[in-house]
Amino acid sequence: MTKQEARERVQYLRKTIDHHRYLYHVLDREEISGAALDSLKKELFDLEQKFPDLITIDSPTQRVAGEPLAQFMKVRHFDAEGNESRMNSLNDAFSEDDVRDWLERLNNFLESEGTKKRPHEFYCDLKMDGLAVELTYEDGIFVRGATRGDGLIGEEVTQNLKTIEAIPLRLQGVHIPPKLVIRGEAFLTKKEFNRINREQKKEGGKLYANPRNVAAGSIRQLDPKITASRKLDFFAYSIVGRGKEHWRRYPTHADEYRALNGWGMKTNPHGKVVASLEEVFSFHQYVQKLREKLDYEIDGIVVSANDNELHEQAGIIGKAPRAAVAYKFSPKEATTVVEYIKIQVGRTGTLTPVAVMRPVQVGGITITHASLHNADEIGRLGLKIGDTVIVSRAGDVIPQVINVLKEMRTGKEKEFHMPARCPVDGSKVVRGGVAYRCSNKNCGAVNRESLYHFVSRPAFNIEGMGPKIIDRFLDEGLISDAADIFTLNEGDVASLERFGEKSAHNIIEEIELKKSVPLPRFIYALGILHVGEETANLLARELMSGRRITKPRELLHCILAISKEHLEEVQDIGPKVAESIFTWFRETRNVTFLEKLEKAGITMFSVARTVSEGKFAGETFVVTGTLDSMSREEAKERIRALGGDVSESVSKKTSYLVTGSEPGSKFTKARKLGIKILTEGDFLVLLK
Repeated sequence: MTKQEARERVQYLRKTIDHHRYLYHVLDREEISGAALDSLKKELFDLEQKFPDLITIDSPTQRVAGEPLAQFMKVRHFDAEGNESRMNSLNDAFSEDDVRDWLERLNNFLESEGTKKRPHEFYCDLKMDGLAVELTYEDGIFVRGATRGDGLIGEEVTQNLKTIEAIPLRLQGVHIPPKLVIRGEAFLTKKEFNRINREQKKEGGKLYANPRNVAAGSIRQLDPKITASRKLDFFAYSIVGRGKEHWRRYPTHADEYRALNGWGMKTNPHGKVVASLEEVFSFHQYVQKLREKLDYEIDGIVVSANDNELHEQAGIIGKAPRAAVAYKFSPKEATTVVEYIKIQVGRTGTLTPVAVMRPVQVGGITITHASLHNADEIGRLGLKIGDTVIVSRAGDVIPQVINVLKEMRTGKEKEFHMPARCPVDGSKVVRGGVAYRCSNKNCGAVNRESLYHFVSRPAFNIEGMGPKIIDRFLDEGLISDAADIFTLNEGDVASLERFGEKSAHNIIEEIELKKSVPLPRFIYALGILHVGEETANLLARELMSGRRITKPRELLHCILAISKEHLEEVQDIGPKVAESIFTWFRETRNVTFLEKLEKAGITMFSVARTVSEGKFAGETFVVTGTLDSMSREEAKERIRALGGDVSESVSKKTSYLVTGSEPGSKFTKARKLGIKILTEGDFLVLLK
């Protein structure tokens, strides 16, 4: 992305984020999910990190939340010493790499400031999905409560917070400072949320979307009795203060938690100190598994440098402390851009539009494809190529485009239209109901068989990708031709039902390994009529004579330069086969297919062999029947390695017929022609 493209994207992101943040933080309602909003904010943050001069003081990355509500008294945020103390939020991380980047930025800043300290341990806490509030105690008595507001000024909600049983009205224990400012999270348990919604349903009221919205709305009630009826809960997470006196009392974040517990203040019992990022990642994985068992909503963990002095020295960047980050769980929804829409042809010839998107992580996997099902679905969404969309993977199902953020449009987006001709065989496309199909009834079946052939052992030999897997990829719209196989990533496969991350990894790893194949196998894989294994080998040998062919387009140009008459002169290639080869490489759709293969990274190499020195030099073999000691393909490879030729049919030019069990008609023909017949045992002796 160029700087100008980034500048334009940033403007649209800021406008969209501001709109949805206002709905979320001020009006306590949503048009898009919190996960989708987080995804937009993360994209903006990343662009501003890449192009720092695009950062402006009014960017959402430099703000905390929404404006305070008009009906509450406004209060400024101070620490216990009376110093203004902004109530910040956190920057988000969604992957291990994001967390490593955060720590690298922190260490770089500390080094630039000449600070010798570096984080050597971290405090990990659960990131509650509730409403951040501030509590002020004087002589141990709760005297004021406030929301975060815009970070500097919040709403005074003391009476409402007093209704929360988990917030002590009087602190207990010893060593309680005369004035104390504590921050934490007010939240609603899942059990209480379900109870409230049952009552809403019983009374014919509107059901609430999530516990966070109920918690926020409850804190902002003008009548404390309504707040009390909601039975909110609370966890504290920090003591507000700075300077040497604060560091002396609470050297670490963990010390703050111990002090809070000693005064009768609840903190999350799952928080812990860890000594490395690897332990941070392990804790994140542990909490992700624990998540469903908890009686409250969380959306990740908070990772903080445990050293409070270092925390203060690191300071603030934008709206967030440098020495802490919210390491969130992979969202079930995220935003991305539809770069183009391609058509996949399924097993039955049905045309399925598929969105090809900028890579985005959803539900723990990175995806690049999402089925759009049919033209009617594209119309329902109002989707255009280039749109910013919300992609969902709720319940670990196949990714779906669920919404289009039309406010992000720049005017460069393009309408999509279903093709009039089938991209596989060029036949006319017909519509029946919501489905578009190739008018050639055999199209889907022929395409399927060509894919089976392409991945087979004599061709690209992609192990683990049998007919059932091919069928599944066709049905889900992930592939239409063989070139599409090499554009898949792990997330595209792992998102399918009954495919785990391990099996997806294995398939993609195998595909990557097979991106480079011997030239004869590549030619055979193309499925050219009348071109079997041996013809492919003979053609490859002819083409490689004095030439170096490593890319599909080099093969194309090489064959285009050869006349049909020249092809007919190649051993075992007669007029019929030459015509088939000549025609195949001149058909537009085949040329396009070769270009797609090259773009996908496919390369070829020649298999070295010294024909003149091999013991089988000048000899032609035919292999038939089933061998016990090796496969027929292995037998052919060993013959070629020793300088011999292999043919698919018996003729007067055949030197030997190697026979296994059930040899068939080739055996009879060889006897008639007086060809020397070798049993498998004879063949093994000859090999030695």
